[in-house]
Amino acid sequence: MIWNSVGEFWAMGGYALYVWGSMAVVALCLGVEVLRLWQRHAAARALTMATAAPARRPAAVQRSSHGVQDEATA
Repeated sequence: MIWNSVGEFWAMGGYALYVWGSMAVVALCLGVEVLRLWQRHAAARALTMATAAPARRPAAVQRSSHGVQDEATA
């Protein structure tokens, strides 16, 4: 299609409501998808840190009980 002006482009031959409405719905869906992926990534990272932390705690407690100062208390 060839438009004679920018206004004709935005009007989309009388179908602007459908065209731009569709674009808005797609943009909204993509935005929600990115947000949900970010939330799932943050939750997975928090779960990984929570499950890995107890495995590291005994070593830190053991080091500090022998009079050696660990990095967390330094």
